[in-house]
Amino acid sequence: MIKKGLKVKVLTGKDKNKEGEVIEINRQSNRAKVKELNMVKKHIKTTKEKKGGIVSKENFIHMSNLKLIVEKSKNKKTEAKK
Repeated sequence: MIKKGLKVKVLTGKDKNKEGEVIEINRQSNRAKVKELNMVKKHIKTTKEKKGGIVSKENFIHMSNLKLIVEKSKNKKTEAKK
């Protein structure tokens, strides 16, 4: 199961074989955002508080296109000798 903060690998699309960390999950549409992957250009309108322009940001990727990366633990348990 993919959760926020875990490392995943992209299986298909323009970012195929790239790895990143999950930063947001949308359970209703079964999609997740991965840090610095699937970047899109977003046009932002200028407001009193913020300056407008073209901003790059992450977009959602369907969970079926992601694979969870299991990191191997370095601590090996040794069997007790009888």
